Amino acid sequence: MDPLTKIKERAKGKKRHVVLPEGTEPRMIEASKKIVAEQIASVTLLGDEKTIARLAGEHGLDTNSVQIVDPASSSDFDGYVDEFMEMRKAKGITKDQAKAAIANPLYFGAMMVRHDKADGSVAGSINTTGDVLRAAIQVLGLKEGIEVVSSCFMMTLPKYMDEENKVFLYADGAVVPNPDPEQLASITASTAETMQNLLGIEPKIAMLSFSTKGSASHLDVDKVLAALEIIKKKHPHLKVDGELQVDAAIVPKVAASKAPGSPVAGSANVLIFPDLDAGNIAYKLTQRLAGATATGPIIQGLAKPANDLSRGCSADDIVDVTAIAMLLRG
Repeated sequence: MDPLTKIKERAKGKKRHVVLPEGTEPRMIEASKKIVAEQIASVTLLGDEKTIARLAGEHGLDTNSVQIVDPASSSDFDGYVDEFMEMRKAKGITKDQAKAAIANPLYFGAMMVRHDKADGSVAGSINTTGDVLRAAIQVLGLKEGIEVVSSCFMMTLPKYMDEENKVFLYADGAVVPNPDPEQLASITASTAETMQNLLGIEPKIAMLSFSTKGSASHLDVDKVLAALEIIKKKHPHLKVDGELQVDAAIVPKVAASKAPGSPVAGSANVLIFPDLDAGNIAYKLTQRLAGATATGPIIQGLAKPANDLSRGCSADDIVDVTAIAMLLRG
């Protein structure tokens, strides 16, 4: 079973609920049809009810199979406005500003997740990553003990060292440009949890660098080592090691030479990059040169799931990300 199929099957077993704030986008209508048909989740579409009903008719979606909510006319609207005002009072938000925010489906959807009326939200087909994350951070906040919202990419290689559909998680490849040690430790903790929740696989984490176990000395290496100490102190149960070059992290022969006795060297499945340059370049190189499938960015570190999409996404991409979001709830 390929990883995405496995994720969909695991999501199906959870019987959860997704809110799709961009309900008037045709790709969301098409995705909803598939999400419901495959029983990945139950669906709420946000937006103008007449527009959604018209699109549903055009695309063959049975409106009785989903929930349709127009934020502006919802019975929850006023309560969400009052709550959002209270949450943002330190920022001096006005009533009109709060109303404008909650009328935005991104914020209304996040409030639904906050109140467990949905298990996660998926958006980004017509909104920017910044807009999606801003609503999620303001409404949902960070998970306890996490310093920063981050991302990872699920990289599925057709074959790696005789293993078919080999999965690695790469972090961070999309959100945090130059994490400090505390942030890098948070990215590590979040990505370990993502691996466990998505695939049920024990994370074996390599904190990557251009140095392996003191082979080079530099402030950039010191940052990785500082992050390693933080993660070991906060999460002593995790299998994690560093600093490791990528060959020492994933090639057993190299690991035996460069990092003998390491608990993860040679078998790492979670690769933590020291900055966004390295993570983004690495995932694109792996995708293009190794023929890997890159799934993501998977947003992590929020108190409850809110996942982003590429604006060039397909309906199938939305289905995949929905399955992922349903599992990120834990």
